Amino acid sequence: MDLVHGLPKLPLGSSASATHLDKQPKDDAFCVTADLLIPGSGEPLRNGFIVVEGSKITNVGSAEDLRSQYSHLPQHNVKVLMPGMWDCHIHFIGANKVSWDGLLEGYKNEALTGARVAIDLMRLLDAGFTSVREMGGYGLQLNQAVQDGSIAGPNIYSANSIISPTGGHADLHPLPKPWYDDMCSHGSKFVTADGVAECLKAVRMQLRAGANVIKICGSGGVGSELDNPVDQEFSEEELLAMVQEATRAQRYVGAHCHGKPGIMACLKAGVKTIEHGSYLDAEAADLMKEKDAILVATRWIVETGLQSKDWFSPRGYAKLEVVAKAQWQAMQLAVRKGVKCAIGTDNTGTLAPNNPLSKLVRQGTNAKELYYHVKAGMTPLQAIEAATANGPLTLGPQAPKAGQLKQGYDADFIALDENPLNDIRVLIGPSHVTHVWKGGKCYKSPGRPVSSF
Repeated sequence: MDLVHGLPKLPLGSSASATHLDKQPKDDAFCVTADLLIPGSGEPLRNGFIVVEGSKITNVGSAEDLRSQYSHLPQHNVKVLMPGMWDCHIHFIGANKVSWDGLLEGYKNEALTGARVAIDLMRLLDAGFTSVREMGGYGLQLNQAVQDGSIAGPNIYSANSIISPTGGHADLHPLPKPWYDDMCSHGSKFVTADGVAECLKAVRMQLRAGANVIKICGSGGVGSELDNPVDQEFSEEELLAMVQEATRAQRYVGAHCHGKPGIMACLKAGVKTIEHGSYLDAEAADLMKEKDAILVATRWIVETGLQSKDWFSPRGYAKLEVVAKAQWQAMQLAVRKGVKCAIGTDNTGTLAPNNPLSKLVRQGTNAKELYYHVKAGMTPLQAIEAATANGPLTLGPQAPKAGQLKQGYDADFIALDENPLNDIRVLIGPSHVTHVWKGGKCYKSPGRPVSSF
């Protein structure tokens, strides 16, 4: 069924007369006409039209109103046009397992990690992801390579290191503490902090590194060994100190949180994004709405993990089985109650081809998260909004103007050969993504796959 049949052909942005390009064509200006334009936020538009100059969208509206005005510019015609997608919880660590030893491998050989992640970056862009929020990993360094053109990939907004209390989710428990501390002082993407003074220092160290968002552990986790996902980790005083320090630097804090005690404490301290939210209940959902906080539910890693037992340690997999049911109920509740959601997968990277799990565990399948959100009760249009317009909202004052097909926004958008409003699974993988533009540059088109060359 065509879900947008009969929609009025109304402009989405400024009117045709609001912006006028010189009649002399510019090298970096072009137009795209779409049978269906999905703006990211708002209703779809039949026979849509966008104008791009440089890295920005300069006009959006109906082709009937705009085509003649911009007839001097190069034009592309596509079936469906929508903003590039965001994965708001991802890790670039090159790990082959969600376990302490898998995470340790990436630290021990950063060149190996870089080689593995280079493929991941291209797979993400090929599948229509033009931006990611990395919640712990080597994203700051990798983004330098993306921005200088050394590798093709999405824009990366990274938390750098994950901040955990000693014995918490991001403390690699089987390692002797002096070894762990030495790792943290030599580039590992984990750090422990205890007490207000150490928590302030840990936040400042991430800001010093250039972090775009601060990632903390509000509860225990699944992939870690000895902690319990239900238990709150940082104290209220420590949480408040970290949030206030991040706020002074115009950064949001995102909290890894499964259990309700941690969720409530983090929200009361001013944390703006709750990652996972496995034991979210009605009271917590209401507080999220009151605080205008965002849920990044990460169902992808739960569903993929349940099918990939050997990807986890035995203890981690046992915890995953317990958390999975609660997390699904919490996700459905959040959708029903209208909690603001952004799409995130917790995907840690593509496994090597000789790994039996490589067909399941890979970057590029991230849009399965939209499918799980639709199963949880969203409409396809709501899921697309969570994956596009809501993505930048997870970065607060540091957010780019992106995620929407709107005048003045970044020219990050993709074209499809099928309508995702009829079947959201169209977005899973690269097969239906015909074009990818990022910053106004076309990285993928028919017969021209994503490449760094």
